[in-house]
Amino acid sequence: MGLNVPQRQLTLLLLIALAAAEKTLHGCRSTCGSVSSIPYPFGIGNSSVTGENCFLERALMLTCINSTLYLGNGNVQILDITLDSKMVVLAFISKVCKIESFGRVDTKGNEASLTTPAFTVSSEDNKFVTVGCDTYGYLNSFNNDIRCDTIESVQSMQEDGKCTGIGCCQMDIPPRMKNISIQAFSYYNFNYSSDFNKCGYSFVAKNGNYTFSMKHLKSVPFDKAPMVVDWAVGKQCFNSKGKACKSNSVCENSPSGYGYRCKCKKGFEGNPYHPDGCKDIDECKTGSHTCISEKNCLNTNGSHICLCPKSGNGTKGSEGCHQQEVVTKVVIGVGAGIVILFVGTTSLYLIYQKKKLNKLREKYFQQNGGSILLQKLSTRENSSQIQIFTVEQLNKATDNFDESLIIGKGGFGTVFKGHLADNRIVAIKKSKIVDKSQSEQFANEVIVLSQINHRNVVKLLGCCLETEVPLLVYEFVNNGTLFDFIHTERKVNNETWKTRVRIAAEAAGALTYLHSEASIAIIHRDVKTANILLDNTYTAKVSDFGASRLVPIDQAEIATMVQGTFGYLDPEYMRTSQLTEKSDVYSFGVVLVELLTGEKPYSFGKPEEKRSLTNHFLSCLKEDRLSDVVQDGIMNEENKKEIMEVAILAAKCLRLNGEERPSMKEVAMELERMRLTEKHPWINTFQNPEEAQLLQKGSSSLCVSGDSGSHQYTGYDSINDHAQIAFDDGR
Repeated sequence: MGLNVPQRQLTLLLLIALAAAEKTLHGCRSTCGSVSSIPYPFGIGNSSVTGENCFLERALMLTCINSTLYLGNGNVQILDITLDSKMVVLAFISKVCKIESFGRVDTKGNEASLTTPAFTVSSEDNKFVTVGCDTYGYLNSFNNDIRCDTIESVQSMQEDGKCTGIGCCQMDIPPRMKNISIQAFSYYNFNYSSDFNKCGYSFVAKNGNYTFSMKHLKSVPFDKAPMVVDWAVGKQCFNSKGKACKSNSVCENSPSGYGYRCKCKKGFEGNPYHPDGCKDIDECKTGSHTCISEKNCLNTNGSHICLCPKSGNGTKGSEGCHQQEVVTKVVIGVGAGIVILFVGTTSLYLIYQKKKLNKLREKYFQQNGGSILLQKLSTRENSSQIQIFTVEQLNKATDNFDESLIIGKGGFGTVFKGHLADNRIVAIKKSKIVDKSQSEQFANEVIVLSQINHRNVVKLLGCCLETEVPLLVYEFVNNGTLFDFIHTERKVNNETWKTRVRIAAEAAGALTYLHSEASIAIIHRDVKTANILLDNTYTAKVSDFGASRLVPIDQAEIATMVQGTFGYLDPEYMRTSQLTEKSDVYSFGVVLVELLTGEKPYSFGKPEEKRSLTNHFLSCLKEDRLSDVVQDGIMNEENKKEIMEVAILAAKCLRLNGEERPSMKEVAMELERMRLTEKHPWINTFQNPEEAQLLQKGSSSLCVSGDSGSHQYTGYDSINDHAQIAFDDGR
């Protein structure tokens, strides 16, 4: 007797529930609202049976609030999760709108971001979309950035559903985009677009989930859009093995470059992350066998054997099946012999692989200038100052470069915290790909940097040359960066200002040492607050020489490709590509302005006249409105004069003509004079009040010009603390 309709529905629901339970750990919740299956390694809370976490690692923890599933503690809504490493989430969109106030027209918008490394925007499942007239959107990441532009054409914008660049633009997304930010902009503040179009929008949308409508030019009817992300676990799999992959499964490194994925071996199915592993598929019962019937099919672990397989002209007779049985037994015997042979040859293969790895390391060692470096070290009396580390030592020090030990990222590489075998705590810089033809220059730079002996410069301890890109080992400075110190202080006062002046004087002294007192002059080329570290006593340590260049004794400037950080770059260097010591002076001027104002060098969310900190600062100084830009709480009657002197010094450093800027030594001497004057007021200053007034006027007129805002974007590169954050709407 067959099942009636209610019985069939009940059976189907029961099968679905059993399948979901097999994907989730015992005692853990398997559903939340519309999400009918939460597969391990994801999970909610702890198991009611074992008390252990229902998730594999912290990045995969979920929360169910009011029948809605969220990532982490409830900041990103999840719509679906699959075991093929896909997740559908609701992500914020970026919006920019026209605002009119007191007769002025400007724009205001927000930035949306995804900064969790375990999740990468799926390039094959999404499109980057920008909607609006006079609108363009940026999708940025550490690896790539794309731009989507729209135009307005009243005659052409007639059809809904078409997104071809007129009112709506959509673009394919490059692979490996993680730690992304999305922001919409307007070319002309919507001044030349239709009256109804006062806003623009940029967002990542799941393929087939968004259809353009003319109504959206007035307002997009949502503030979040479904987006597909690729997820991964762990660190890296070796020889198809990963800790998260259970029995009858293999792992493969994620295409995003972060972590790995597990999948069942051929002939198995189920959840490869579940402690029970993947289950054997019974090909004989599922009908996926190659036998004449199920009776002649023998299921094996991961496969099956046909006692009487199908033939090209039909089926074999009983005599043929009997012969097949004999052949099958022979095959089984041969298979057992092969297994024994495999076990015997595995050890030989491992030995071969080890020799191959050693040869590869030796190749990298020579390629990275190892022989040249050893030769140069052997001819120096102080060769003991630098140590050449092996890759095993640094792998052990960083737990195979675990992502949790990242303390900084930037355009020139990633910095990890490491613990050496002798209990020293160090900072290990893993640089990006470099020019392999410059091995001799690299060896020379390592020698020079190893000889730098200044209390305000981070000390280079050694290097490792056994990897494709050399690893540099520095002393560890444990109190963050000057950038963090400026932008995370909650209360500022006169003591805060004194500390900032002291830090500035120490950093200026370090740069003076690099420019004029080192054995070969060194131009840092990336001076910024994020590259000035602070120790426990808030003593400055200039760091990160990834962009630095050695200056030959007979040269005052060198031609090089423009590199640096947006907001700190010398406009003259950007225009001529001629790098000089005065380029560092300009960048240090930006640092002084940052210390005075407590603001970042560039802020997209501010009005246009205030977006560039240096332009706004120089304008206020010229118009005798310095108090408008100095950080609240710092200035008082006691330090007012000193703040003015620092502001004038910063303006000198920011002169557009490099020859008119002071040298780094002059800057350091001026800052040190201010410190001594503050400690010992009876010491004569270098100028009387009348001279100071003239200097103020002169520096203002020299430093402020119509060209000072002509900086061109060359790529933002900053090393910030690694943040385990999911999505943020940027508001």
